[in-house]
Amino acid sequence: MKELMNKVAVVTGGNSGIGLAAAKAFVAEGAKVVIVGRRDDAVAATVETLGSDAMGLTGDVAELTTHDRLVSLINNRFGGIDIYFANAGTNIITPTEAVSVEEFDTQFATNTRGVFFGVQRVLPLIREGGSIILTSSIASEKVLEGHAVYAGTKAAIEAFARSWALELKDRRIRVNVLSPGPVDTPILAKLGVAPESRPEFEAQTAQAIPLGRLGRPDELASAALFLASDDSSFVTGVNIRVDGGMTLA
Repeated sequence: MKELMNKVAVVTGGNSGIGLAAAKAFVAEGAKVVIVGRRDDAVAATVETLGSDAMGLTGDVAELTTHDRLVSLINNRFGGIDIYFANAGTNIITPTEAVSVEEFDTQFATNTRGVFFGVQRVLPLIREGGSIILTSSIASEKVLEGHAVYAGTKAAIEAFARSWALELKDRRIRVNVLSPGPVDTPILAKLGVAPESRPEFEAQTAQAIPLGRLGRPDELASAALFLASDDSSFVTGVNIRVDGGMTLA
């Protein structure tokens, strides 16, 4: 039997990278999946790729109205959910002395406020025994150049996860964190890595990773699937680092 048969899952940032890979894995294992993304065209294309077991909602998780619309959609279509994967995030790499108020607010609005109020809004709809997964980053532990604000946003949601794991224990809702290292996703281009610079970037990055390469989105999706499924039924309040050992180096 498929791992997520008859389950309903929400994946924010589900139209690219880790979120897309997780949405594909969830659908393949029998789940009905709702993806949330900021661009209507990208969301529509992703839903078409995922097939009839997927639905899309266009919205920015930094805007609280997005979560309210998501709750309304879930209520009308499913009545509840089993898996909430808060994966959407943004990263602006800037040295501390050059960080603007706008950059600071943008990262905390998406990465921290968006996660907190997203969980708050959907919580009444999460069925007993459900799973909440938060995408963090190894940057919360490992100091990376220009990542001070981003690291702060991710450290905050790790604290949320620990609190929620205890707050929600009576409903048997498990809350866990997934912390990627460098992963080969479209975000690399958004961070300024030009296509012609990719080989050099990957070679330099691989030197800092004990396993010697960037991660793949499907590898993060496999970890998310573990946390979403009953295979992790006795796992809550943990942070799984899928980073090739980079945090250790």
